[in-house]
Amino acid sequence: MPRTRRIWYPDAVYHVTTRGNRWEPLFYSHLDFHRYLKILSHCVNKYSVDLFSYCLMTNHTHLQIQCSKSPPGDFMKELNETYAMYFNKKYELTGHVFQGRYGAELIEDRSYLLDTSRYIHMNPVAADLVMFPLEYPWSSYRYYVTQSVCPFVETSKILEQFQYSKPQYRDYVESRTSPVAEL
Repeated sequence: MPRTRRIWYPDAVYHVTTRGNRWEPLFYSHLDFHRYLKILSHCVNKYSVDLFSYCLMTNHTHLQIQCSKSPPGDFMKELNETYAMYFNKKYELTGHVFQGRYGAELIEDRSYLLDTSRYIHMNPVAADLVMFPLEYPWSSYRYYVTQSVCPFVETSKILEQFQYSKPQYRDYVESRTSPVAEL
């Protein structure tokens, strides 16, 4: 039976997730995280995708992307295939690195856009890896709350919802009760 075609239209925004096969780790060392980010940067530029936020956990990833010119399929195919080839070669493995098809939830309203960004950035805290999201090195959170800049992370779409105030965004993310409507 054929797969259901994903909904896409110009400027569609998605929360994309991938998971290691059999919940196995996708990253064994800092070099693996760095390689994934290098591949991600390449794919973001090649496919003209806006990456709003990301979080690379040990056995899964979260990306919040806007696909202006084409559906996320080619972007995700190159990202996952390139990383899988690197991973299998480095660790002398064969077979699947990722479990099944990537997940892609369409984000169609402001509230869900902001909630997804918060969810992605709070993922390491929810997993008890760190006390505060800024402590986790493998997410885009620092580009939202510090002066650090990443050339392939587009923060303005989210930050404009907070009048470009990084402290307001930080309060929103780190205060689990902060309602979007009060912004």
